[in-house]
Formats: sequence, C-alpha cells, structure tokens
Amino acid sequence: MSCLEEILSYNEKFVKDKQYEQFATDKYPDKRLLIVTCMDTRLTELLPKALNLKNGDAKILKTAGAFISEPYGSLMRSLLVGVTLLKVEEVMVIGHHDCGLVGLTGERVLEKLKERGITEEKADEIEKQGVDAEKWLSGIQSVEEGVMESVRLIQNHPFFPRDVLVHGLTIDPETGKLEVVYDGRKK
Repeated sequence: MSCLEEILSYNEKFVKDKQYEQFATDKYPDKRLLIVTCMDTRLTELLPKALNLKNGDAKILKTAGAFISEPYGSLMRSLLVGVTLLKVEEVMVIGHHDCGLVGLTGERVLEKLKERGITEEKADEIEKQGVDAEKWLSGIQSVEEGVMESVRLIQNHPFFPRDVLVHGLTIDPETGKLEVVYDGRKK
C-alpha cells in the first residue's frame, strides 16, 4: 500500500467520525504569532509542544533550515500576508541544531539530482534564466547565522511593517530547549 492509499483510507474514517471537530478554529492565530521554522520531521510535533502552542495559536511556515533566501519569494509573501491580513503581530524564526542545511553545498545537491536523472541540459537551462544553481541550492554556515540572515531579511524588507516584532531562536531537536539568538524587543 502506498502512502497515498494509506492516507486516503485513514482520512475517510477521520472525516466520517468527525475527528476534525477537535481542531476547530479560525484563520487568525490566537497568539498573533507567525513562526518560520525548518521542515525537519523531528520538529513536527516537538516544536508546538515546546512552545506550548495548540491548534489555532500560530501560523507556521516551514522551509529547509528555517532559511528565507529570497526577499520576493513565496515565504516572504506569506509573512507579509500574515502581518497585513491575518493579524500577526510577532514573528519568530526558529532554526534547529543538527540541521542538514548547515554546510550543504549546491554542488552536492546538483550531483544527487544528476544521479536521479536530471541532465546537464536542465542545469544549463536554469543558468540561462540567470540563476546560479550552486548558490541557490547551497545551505548555511551555522544555524545561528541562518536565523540571523532570515531575521535581517525580514526586518529590512521594504514592505515589512516596523511595528511587528521579529525574533530569532534555535531549538534542540532532541530536547525542545529554546535559545534566543535575537530578541526583537531589544532593537
């Protein structure tokens, strides 16, 4: 049975038994909080529990390394929608220790893509569009540095409201312990 079949089978029962009712909330985060964090599977349940968040408390955006690399990409657009239309008043960028993005090279990712059948022609097409694939696919030097780069990108964005607090933190993916890298209240 594939993952899709398993999920659809479970979902049918979930809906039939009205298990969704326990998660009822609206689109506005109760704590007026938006979190940018890593897509690491260890954080799926740990992060909300470590922050004492329940369903409906916060908007959570996930990306590799909790890293925002594009000032005009979809993550930044989502942040702007959050602070303008969804009543977000505070943003936390939360990276984690033992992150796979630390030290990752674009060259390594390109090698793996080629092993999966992506041709040199495809790589050349990206370059012709003005994208340095190796740079675009590269990671960060340290979790703290990645968090701070994202915090600075958000704070310095020309459309980002200056009255919204932006914090930077790290989390231990084993224990859930948080460490403050940047406290936005102390600008």
